[in-house]
Amino acid sequence: MEDNKQSRLTRHVPSTLGRHVARRLVQIGVRDIFGVPGDFNLTLLDHLIAEPGLNFIGCCNELNAGYAADGYARACGVGACVVTFTVGGLSVINAIAGAYSENLPVICIVGGPNSNDYGTNRILHHTIGLPDFSQEMQCFQTVTCYQAVVNNLEDAHEQIDTAISTALKESKPVYISISCNLSAIPHPTFSIEPVPYFLSPKVSNQLALEAAVEATATFLGKAVKPVLVGGPKLRVAKAQKAFVQLADACGYPVAVMPSGKGMVPEHHPQFIGTYWGAISTNFCGEIVESADAYLFAGPIFNDYSTVGYSLLIKKEKAIVVQPNRVTIGNGPSFGWVFMADFFIALAAKIKKNTTALENYNRIYVPPAMPVRNEDHEPIRVNILFKHIQNMLNGEKAVIAETGDSWFNCQKLHLPENCGYEFQMQYGSIGWSVSATLGYAQAAQDKRVIACIGDGSFQVTAQDVSTMIRNGQKSIIFLLNNSGYTIKVEIHDGPYNVIQNWNYTALVEAMKNGEGKCWTCKVRTEEESLEAIETINGDEKDSLCFVEVVLHKDDTSKELLEWGSRVASANSRPPNPQ
Repeated sequence: MEDNKQSRLTRHVPSTLGRHVARRLVQIGVRDIFGVPGDFNLTLLDHLIAEPGLNFIGCCNELNAGYAADGYARACGVGACVVTFTVGGLSVINAIAGAYSENLPVICIVGGPNSNDYGTNRILHHTIGLPDFSQEMQCFQTVTCYQAVVNNLEDAHEQIDTAISTALKESKPVYISISCNLSAIPHPTFSIEPVPYFLSPKVSNQLALEAAVEATATFLGKAVKPVLVGGPKLRVAKAQKAFVQLADACGYPVAVMPSGKGMVPEHHPQFIGTYWGAISTNFCGEIVESADAYLFAGPIFNDYSTVGYSLLIKKEKAIVVQPNRVTIGNGPSFGWVFMADFFIALAAKIKKNTTALENYNRIYVPPAMPVRNEDHEPIRVNILFKHIQNMLNGEKAVIAETGDSWFNCQKLHLPENCGYEFQMQYGSIGWSVSATLGYAQAAQDKRVIACIGDGSFQVTAQDVSTMIRNGQKSIIFLLNNSGYTIKVEIHDGPYNVIQNWNYTALVEAMKNGEGKCWTCKVRTEEESLEAIETINGDEKDSLCFVEVVLHKDDTSKELLEWGSRVASANSRPPNPQ
């Protein structure tokens, strides 16, 4: 009885703002927070690292910390980073914009000015020299779904809790600025153990749901050879299992948009590959574009995913299911209908139709394997990816950097439970290095295989040292083709040639005799096979960095086609006035 009384008393002892933030992060599933220390966030960092369930991972710069939080959110469901005022905030903002584009809840915490300096007309360091401290927050307004500036304790609890819960509900980043002198101060609104969040579930409008299901079932019931196509918003809608349930019920062929790869199980018997217009998986594009009805689940139709707006898709044949809306052809459209609810209800009503799948099975011819390299012949990129394919299993995850890795990794067949991530909507080169750091830190049951071009690697290379420091065992294939190959295929010029680094020596310098890291440079197929054997054997518990030296013009055929079409879209002349 006395213990219970003591427990009640403990719960009502005020906690500090810093500890409240730390406990909230742990409650929502954040075990690691990425950041860079700066004078405005140091006291806050003291409270974050004092939290037993929270680990601070110092990154080499703020941009990388943001990319790491992005990668962490992909594996864990939510990520967090902490930086200092303005110089840190405006550095991390590019990564936050990328997370926004990919619908990832990232909590971006900034150590702000002393609360006494607001409204005083004083000029502070780390600013642009104006007494108005709102510049940073204004910059974040368009790339976050909520902004909180905490410069007093009275409403700090409400602002912090509202920001974090909004990130989870909207699946978008939020910005929280906390004055540097407040983190260590107790306040009655902060309990020792914050009351856990209860986020109200989103419930579909039942009448709209029934009408959408009825209209969709009727539309698809009239089709002879309908297909399903999964898109990137399946994740934000939490509808991946419901999509599979619908696929099982309808019997249609199942394709995936390039940006949705990894969100649809490729071991499913109805899976036919990636639908990417002119560069689709063999026979997949023909089946999708010849269909008389197609259901797109959470698509994003941008210039990259449509190969320069060249998809042969007719709007009147399409059912487009977004996270909270269903649109059938040119109309009708049903709002407040949530994707998972819709798929589950439609699965119970839809009639099975395997016509398009039977057509696919009739025309399908297995892909030819790349011809083996001659002994000592320089390795080709298609040979390399044949061997990467053999490395994949349910205990691996693939991260593909912007560039030719998009196209080569897209052709990998993912075994059951094999993860896959890339950043197609935002396409920020260099994202994958620190995203690998964050993803691997969250998904410690998987070994990450990152495929990164040399140009992209040069943007964010520093945080390979953070991987070594944290004992990660990822595998990085550095594809060295002496420049920005993806840009060469869109529009060539001397600006696409970069300085060639000694990449393995650079990583060895980062290791500096500490940590488990193995590096290797390969030029032939034989050397690549030996490297993979070592990766899977003696160095299975080490970070492995393999530089693959390729010919500068060795690219996938898909990049050649895609590049020419995107170039054509980019170079359209102005419309006549």
